[in-house]
Amino acid sequence: MSPDCQKGCPLDIILTTDFKDLKLYKRGKVRDVYDLGDKLLIVSTDRISCFDVVLPTGIPYKGRVLTSLSCFWFDFIGDIIPHHLISSDFNDYPEELKKYKPVLEGRSMLVKKTQPFAVECVVRGYLSGSGWKEYREKGAVCGIKLPAGLSESEKLPDVLFTPSTKADTGHDLNIDQGNVEGLIGKERADKLKEASIKIYEKASAYALGRGIIIADTKFEFGISDGGIILIDEALTPDSSRFWPRADYNPGRPQPSFDKQFVRDYLETLDWDKTPPGPELPEDIIRRTSEKYLEAHKRLTGSELISG
Repeated sequence: MSPDCQKGCPLDIILTTDFKDLKLYKRGKVRDVYDLGDKLLIVSTDRISCFDVVLPTGIPYKGRVLTSLSCFWFDFIGDIIPHHLISSDFNDYPEELKKYKPVLEGRSMLVKKTQPFAVECVVRGYLSGSGWKEYREKGAVCGIKLPAGLSESEKLPDVLFTPSTKADTGHDLNIDQGNVEGLIGKERADKLKEASIKIYEKASAYALGRGIIIADTKFEFGISDGGIILIDEALTPDSSRFWPRADYNPGRPQPSFDKQFVRDYLETLDWDKTPPGPELPEDIIRRTSEKYLEAHKRLTGSELISG
């Protein structure tokens, strides 16, 4: 089994898995996916990717947070669209996986096989990140014209759907709804847009009541048994911007419960944002882990770890 664990840390941080007797389906920026024949095994490692570069340093409990939060949201939005989750309960796993329990328990999911769309469905409720940069230059976000005079982190007049291409490595590219229609057809493109916005609106209303603003997020979808379902992860600190509601103040960047904290640190370095990425100092590692765990606690109402 011998997963690659980060050393020099009081906690084992799983950076990669290498299950020799399982067929590796793909290794993404954060997840290792194995082909079990009629289903897939998704393992969320503690890798962290910033500016589309996987950093050499992992974040304690990150994979567990991504798995637990995704499962929470899959259940929460199940009335909007089906999802790919079969089970994250290790007791439901096939016998051949039992010997991998120390690695898999709490950080993995059994999911349906799908035909994924090569599209990331980005939904924006607030003006931040690359959207804010583009707005300052062009008065638009991903080609969508916005009113003049908006400030950084301001709530947008309407929720925006700003899709992009999907890349396991390298950079995603922004596209418009017409491009999505050209890739997958108008009916499916409309379905992705409608589902993405509905999920965002329901989840963001819930999160607001838990003290978190979901500024933006991204979803992925695929085809299973002829229908469109939600796949990959859902509304995690990796795929979303989570801001503390109590500290929200437009006109500036916001404190966050997500990997923006790591991005902000990396921006202070003399690094050209190409591989290899820099090692993270212990303080940044610890504080990032705390942010992920706090987001999980606020949103689910439960502690992921004890003690």
